[in-house]
Amino acid sequence: MEIKSSDLVSLFEKSLSDAPQKSLQEIGIVVQVGDGICRVHGLENAVYNEMITFEGGNKGIVLDLEENYVSIFLLYNSIPVVELETAYRTGEAFKTPVGMHLAGRVINAVGKPIDGLGDLVIEDRLPIEAAAPGVIERSPVNESLETGILAVDALIPVGKGQRELIIGNRGTGKTAIALDTILHQKGKNVFCIFVSIGQRQANLARTIRLLVENGAMEYTVIVSADSSDSVLCQYLAPYVGCTIGEYFRSKGHDALIVYDDLTNHAIAYREMSLLLRRPPGREAFPGDVFYLHSRLLERAGKIMAGGSLTALPIIQVQADDITAYIPTNLISITDGQIFLDDQIFKSGVRPAINIGLSVSRVGGAAQTKAVKKMAKTLGLELAQYRELLDFSQFGTDLDAIAQERISKGQRAVEVLKQAQYTTYTFIEEALMLFMLHEDRLDGIEISYVHTFVMQFVSYVESVYPKIYKVILDTQDVTSDVHDELKRIVQEFKTLFVLPDGRNA
Repeated sequence: MEIKSSDLVSLFEKSLSDAPQKSLQEIGIVVQVGDGICRVHGLENAVYNEMITFEGGNKGIVLDLEENYVSIFLLYNSIPVVELETAYRTGEAFKTPVGMHLAGRVINAVGKPIDGLGDLVIEDRLPIEAAAPGVIERSPVNESLETGILAVDALIPVGKGQRELIIGNRGTGKTAIALDTILHQKGKNVFCIFVSIGQRQANLARTIRLLVENGAMEYTVIVSADSSDSVLCQYLAPYVGCTIGEYFRSKGHDALIVYDDLTNHAIAYREMSLLLRRPPGREAFPGDVFYLHSRLLERAGKIMAGGSLTALPIIQVQADDITAYIPTNLISITDGQIFLDDQIFKSGVRPAINIGLSVSRVGGAAQTKAVKKMAKTLGLELAQYRELLDFSQFGTDLDAIAQERISKGQRAVEVLKQAQYTTYTFIEEALMLFMLHEDRLDGIEISYVHTFVMQFVSYVESVYPKIYKVILDTQDVTSDVHDELKRIVQEFKTLFVLPDGRNA
């Protein structure tokens, strides 16, 4: 009897169809590997973002689906993957460990500890991709997240649940503002996540030491994907940090996340897209680079159930050009930006915030009443000062009113100067702004203004603790407190002695 090959095939198919499906495992064969990416044939049912394990111990994520193969980016640079190696489906998306005990730890994008403090205490593992909270779930941003930086809290306030972009040239103090904000959260029940993307290990070590020395690591998680890590890890790091922050928020806590910086994140994604042969667009970035950051930053917010996630993304520009592709994308996504100006930085003003280009779209809703009252006209006065300063450089004679505005603006700039890693409480900020608001610095020489204001704050705190406590309890400068502060200023002026021996 003659048996045709087609009959054998049908018999095999029939016998396999009766086999229990759970005992079958879909496997693939690596057909090409290089540049941190491999192509695998045979994983016909693999889905986008699925985790794949390799026979040699490496892991990867499916990021492209073709007719005859899938493209998988590898998680580890150190574990080799060779052609004809077997790949296995896991049926799961990439997940990161979460838990309240992550505070004080340094982990990489894969979720492994890199601080030498032993294994992590994990409460759950969550997928790093999650839908952003809907409009109905969100609560209005109306609670202040104090940064401790006078210029920010007075003029560009940040609220809990807000997304405020920090933008500027290299070396203008972008990371310093973010770190100052983290340091200021001590004792405020705010968990912080610092995501380092594509940075040098030396920079990360300095950041960790700073946080440890100031007792800030107790409430901070650091997620690191340094420049030596795979491009996939640099792509995953901000989503890992965001998932950890969302876990803190789900437990009813306030959380703050810093992305340092999203320029490197976009560059890593561009590299991945070019390796996947996706068509490049403007500045060689892929067409979906806007969605890359929007789906990340939209996950921040304050929710009705309690808890908030505030995002401070950092972006680096070249030659103060904020019209480049990635900066304009992020400006349109976020709720405002803090622009650090290179020229202001070089003139010696720290922090080098350009008030004209900086904005907070939440505004006074996220300010304490005390600071809001005292800073009511400060932004306008600084704008007039900058305008008159530019005008005066033409050598034009200015009238008395213009000269008075320039003098007041100079004193305002001196008050807003602040040393790095030094932060103020909102009471100290209100007292400092009171001096400007009430024109109590007119008779003080420019070089003595900052010293005079700081000593006045210390004088009120030590000699008049009741005033200090009233502002703390009410978070406001009432009319009675206002009148009392006027009297205290006059009293303090008679006591304050300038370095040359004269009274103020």
